[in-house]
Amino acid sequence: MKKYDAIIIGAGAAGLMCAIEAGKRNRSVLLIEKEDQAGKKILISGGGRCNFTNLFIESDSFISHNSHFFKSALARYSCWDFISLMEKHNLTWTEKTKGQLFCDQNSKAILSMLLDECHNVGVDFAYNSQVKSINQKLGYSVETNKISFHSSSLVIATGGPSIPKLGASDFGNKVAQQFKINTFPFTPALVPFTFSKKDIEKYFKGLSGLSFNGKVSCNKHIFRDNILITHKGLSGPAILQISSYWTKGDSIRINILPDLNAAEWLIQQKGTNGDRQLKSLLSQFLPKRLALRFSNELLPDQLANKSIGNLSIINLMKLGQTLNSWTLIPNGTLGFQSAEVSTGGIDTNELSSKTMESKNHPSLFFIGETVDVTGWLGGFNFQWAWASGWAAGQII
Repeated sequence: MKKYDAIIIGAGAAGLMCAIEAGKRNRSVLLIEKEDQAGKKILISGGGRCNFTNLFIESDSFISHNSHFFKSALARYSCWDFISLMEKHNLTWTEKTKGQLFCDQNSKAILSMLLDECHNVGVDFAYNSQVKSINQKLGYSVETNKISFHSSSLVIATGGPSIPKLGASDFGNKVAQQFKINTFPFTPALVPFTFSKKDIEKYFKGLSGLSFNGKVSCNKHIFRDNILITHKGLSGPAILQISSYWTKGDSIRINILPDLNAAEWLIQQKGTNGDRQLKSLLSQFLPKRLALRFSNELLPDQLANKSIGNLSIINLMKLGQTLNSWTLIPNGTLGFQSAEVSTGGIDTNELSSKTMESKNHPSLFFIGETVDVTGWLGGFNFQWAWASGWAAGQII
């Protein structure tokens, strides 16, 4: 049985960062990865360009049953710390909307940087290694399908079950249950919505690929960004963001004209453009086919082909309210296979916010998406991975 100071299960973003930091302290570290390579989620992130962090890391951008837990790690390892690491490796970045930072080289360059850092501090890797059992006795014994290892510290960095084709699973929660550590069930987050066949036929059929800018709200949360129509429902950044706050049965509200009080605008148009139909007016803001569909479906049949000037003030006010607050009830999401992340995981009340160590099991740590901390779209989840991995790496 080979012995290490620390074993980290999961060679993703959090696990790699943790290994680097522990290695800097001259700890002997083993990274166990069940896939044939490290960082598969890193490679696909940001369309292959890796949205590695965000300039505006704030507590409101994270979801957790404990809204204070993540503040310590994020404050001690900031986006600028990761940027400094990139600069050390001559990597550059570009800021896109809302503080999102992308690597100018590509996602492979970010992963290569992390692997180079691991190599420089002597981290060992065990790829294609499935963990069969974990036992706690004078440290931690980890049995894999190939060989058994022992360490004084054990870190679970296996993430959540989103995108299972990349090897994702609920392994972290299973380990927690073995050690009687409380968990919250994983649920898909940052995921497209699906709708009933009736709603698909009525609103979305034949429009897949069209998008518009709007506001989406659910459970007192609001996001404004692009909304994309798909074969099965709705996606796009605004939808992905709000999906993290949605539960089965909840309705969502979509403001199709977020820059206008639609009722006042329509009444104004009645006086100045009374000969035009709704579809013509909406095409100023929406793709023409989408404007036509909304005109046909959001207006009563007997009014759909009438000009704005022939519609009553009451009808225009009702239509305006609908355009600013179109209410739909998704029948579900595309699930873990399409979710970028997951909510749920290890109950943060079970962990030290400074070190990520279990309060009841010394030298057992949980980091990254395995923990009940989920960020918004736009680099927030990577920053949590870097920060929580860094925090544990200072101790193991």
